[in-house]
Amino acid sequence: MIKITFPDGRVQEYEKGVSPMDIAKSISEGLARNVLSAEVNGEEWDPGRPIKEDAKIKLFTWNEDEGKKAFWHSSAHLLAEALEEIYPGIKFGIGPPVENGFYYDVDPGDRVISINDLERIEQKMKELAKNKSEFERREVPKKEALEFYRKKGDEYKVELLEDLEDGTITFYTQGNFTDLCRGPHIPHTGAIKALKLTNVAGAYWRGDEKRKMMTRIYGVSFPKKKELDEYLILLEEAKKRDHRKLGAELGLFMFSERVGPGLPIWLPKGTSLRNRLQNFLRDEQLKQGYQEVITPHIGKKELYMTSGHYAKYGQDSFQPIHTPKEGEEFLLKPMNCPHHCEIYANTPKSYRDLPYRVSEFGTVYRYEQSGELHGLARVRGFTQDDAHIFCTQEQLKEEFLKVLDLTKLVLSKMGFDQFTAQISLRDPEDQEKYLGSDDHWNAAEAAIIDAAEEAGLTTKTVLGEAAFYGPKLDFMIRDAIGRSWQLGTIQVDYNLPERFELEYIGSDNQPHRPIMIHRAPFGSMERFISILIEHTGGQFPLWLAPEQYILLPINDGCIHFCKEVQRQLATADIRGTIDERTESIGRKIRDAEVNKLPLMLIVGDKEVDEGKVSVRKKGDGDLGAMEIQSFVRFFNGLLLEEG
Repeated sequence: MIKITFPDGRVQEYEKGVSPMDIAKSISEGLARNVLSAEVNGEEWDPGRPIKEDAKIKLFTWNEDEGKKAFWHSSAHLLAEALEEIYPGIKFGIGPPVENGFYYDVDPGDRVISINDLERIEQKMKELAKNKSEFERREVPKKEALEFYRKKGDEYKVELLEDLEDGTITFYTQGNFTDLCRGPHIPHTGAIKALKLTNVAGAYWRGDEKRKMMTRIYGVSFPKKKELDEYLILLEEAKKRDHRKLGAELGLFMFSERVGPGLPIWLPKGTSLRNRLQNFLRDEQLKQGYQEVITPHIGKKELYMTSGHYAKYGQDSFQPIHTPKEGEEFLLKPMNCPHHCEIYANTPKSYRDLPYRVSEFGTVYRYEQSGELHGLARVRGFTQDDAHIFCTQEQLKEEFLKVLDLTKLVLSKMGFDQFTAQISLRDPEDQEKYLGSDDHWNAAEAAIIDAAEEAGLTTKTVLGEAAFYGPKLDFMIRDAIGRSWQLGTIQVDYNLPERFELEYIGSDNQPHRPIMIHRAPFGSMERFISILIEHTGGQFPLWLAPEQYILLPINDGCIHFCKEVQRQLATADIRGTIDERTESIGRKIRDAEVNKLPLMLIVGDKEVDEGKVSVRKKGDGDLGAMEIQSFVRFFNGLLLEEG
């Protein structure tokens, strides 16, 4: 007999070789019908895989992320099976689950798979799913695995295998298809009741622009057709809110091939929006004792070698800049924190100077692959609302809690009221990619966990997602249509102060190392604004809108009065423009609605004579005529309602 420990701490004995599915059946048939995957002693596990020793177990259904991951991973294998039947000889790269579905990278040879082929592939997947083929796991010696794929002529799988150690290789087979895979998988293909292939794109093999361009086929699947129908409605709504589409329509930003891909250019309206976001945070930071700084866009290569960023981001950065001086190299900065360490070190510090808080809206650069670029959400040059707090061990918790409060204030002000906090820790199986000692890491991780608990946050702990220099707390928000995004991060770092040999003189008159807190409530301004555009559908809150009103003169004779109104409103810090086009008033109103302007001020001969404007508010319609000062009071009341 073996002992199985459940998440609630309950322990029960089972026969050796019992599977997670057997355990689920012992609890209820309903649970067994819904189990998709499991975790056994911290390892991902197939529902039908035997357990041969005492174990801690978790069972996952569609309601858990782990269950969805196994479901979509299995759907990727079903896609591959369908492709192999339709396109004999097709070669396979990787087919992982992603946040909303799955994809498979394939090499169809001299054939082309286009979006027009997706319906045919879908039908074949549905046909194969009905076979209810079980996903059978088999451990395979490396030599046998290599022989299998060499005989098959699939050089991509051979390459993947060459990187694996013997004794760690597993195959999964369903129906007539076998794939190299670690798993886990759902019990059988019959659970995939509804699916949709959503897109075809190009993707370089292993993300290397010098390698083969493969065909990437995206899809999504569900246990019930109703869930697919709801998802497709969501997809249509997401298309309407796409920040790339709205950003162009609203004149917020642009890209230019002559400037370079992934390098956004902010237009006047977008600059106004961005500046107001930054000024809001700047004001809050000043209240909390931050000192704003500006650092260069480049730095000597040695700076980033000291910090560890060159080793981490060197492959993803722009190539070094060589100066006329032999051997001298500079880099476009990938992070602001090394510069802030130098600012700290500029003058001697005592414990009386701590906490020392510096902030910067600093632009950084990373060479993202062209296939990964996506509007403002994934760019090569982006601005972080970066700040670094240097403090003592005794000050760490209080400073961390203050940053938590600031981050929650920012999210609330932007309308992101639904969020959870993700505690991102080291990967215990791969500690080589992290800087610093176990003692420092243990202290930093404990500090984050303790502070999050004291703040009463709803948290989820994820292994392997820490920054290379320290653990972090990431805020996961939900937007207006239910999608999840990561916004805002706080990190505790014992390692950069060590690498830069930062010190302060303590009350004992001895030198000590400060602890460093990295924080960015917005994260990347570009990515944050992309999410904000999609969250609001381009209908920004009044305080943030680049143009808060538009004056619509009915005829040219009203334009002079409109300009006087605009001048008076500007003195009251109310932003807006005049539509001086020779269009009908109906057309002007429709265009203002398309441009999502919060307020329309209509001016005809009557309004000019009475010194008033007729006010229309988006969503509320006509609010009647108001004198200018009455409108200012009305406007300020709207701002107060927004908070």
